[in-house]
Amino acid sequence: MKLASLKKGRDGELIVVSRDLGRYCGAADIAPTLQAALDEWDIAQPKLEARFEALQDEQITSFPFTPAECHSPLPRAYHWADGSAYVNHVELVRKARGADMPESFWTDPLMYQGGSDTFLGPTEEIAMPSTDWGIDFEAEVAVVTTDVPMGISAAKAEDSIRLLMLVNDVSLRNLIPGELAKGFGFYQSKPSSAFSPVAVTPDELGHHWRGGMVHLPLHAILNGEKIGSPNAGVDMTFNFPQLIAHAAKSRPLGAGTIIGSGTVSNVDRAAGSCCLAEVRMLEIIADGKAKTPFMQFGDQIEIAMYDENDSDIFGTIHQRVVQYVNPQ
Repeated sequence: MKLASLKKGRDGELIVVSRDLGRYCGAADIAPTLQAALDEWDIAQPKLEARFEALQDEQITSFPFTPAECHSPLPRAYHWADGSAYVNHVELVRKARGADMPESFWTDPLMYQGGSDTFLGPTEEIAMPSTDWGIDFEAEVAVVTTDVPMGISAAKAEDSIRLLMLVNDVSLRNLIPGELAKGFGFYQSKPSSAFSPVAVTPDELGHHWRGGMVHLPLHAILNGEKIGSPNAGVDMTFNFPQLIAHAAKSRPLGAGTIIGSGTVSNVDRAAGSCCLAEVRMLEIIADGKAKTPFMQFGDQIEIAMYDENDSDIFGTIHQRVVQYVNPQ
């Protein structure tokens, strides 16, 4: 099943999208918003599945699906926590600046809680006042959970996963060092993230969803040039159930919690990268200096994932960087 949110009000209007992303039908009579569906998932899910099957069988009135008409599936969320599950990526970044990586990073996940009140739509512009801030994309996978009790084990956490999405976790690289130096984590350096046009249930991925991971390449394309296509199921040190268990160690998680994987990264450098920071770190390691700039005004990033038939699974995140103008 594939779900999306039309642009309507702050929280959108829930719709069901066909498997090929070509058509959609309304679902507001079942649940007005995706958050409302997640709040009562046991009631809403079978009705939404029936609506999805009716759409697939062309037994219900439908309309052309256009990602530009959509918010991110959850236009805002009660909780957004992003991990750094690809420890290879963390090790690479630290190596480039001559810093050793603590051994605990291989056994205890990194995670930060990001702002979740103003997510960007999948085709919404990334508006920033200055490129001096080091604007970067980060291509990731994320899961959406139901209610999760505090102290859940990783073995049981997979049962709490309801949906999957793609993420562009926008980062302002030149603001990060100053914030981390304060010893209190990210804030200004992590602006609004964007998510794929649709969220999908795990069964839509078939055998590509196993072991709490998505075993498919994630494509990051900047200005028409492929930056990387690392496989999201390779070199993922912590799978999604482990990330959920980590987030729920000292608190319960409410329905609609989004947990991100962190930048997808493979040890095999031929797979390329899912962020410019990693590209630059590899340049520093190889040549002593970075030559690839961070994103400039006018740059366009596309993030997508395809199945073995080259069908777009989640819809494509397609964003352009523009200069922010302060409201008068």
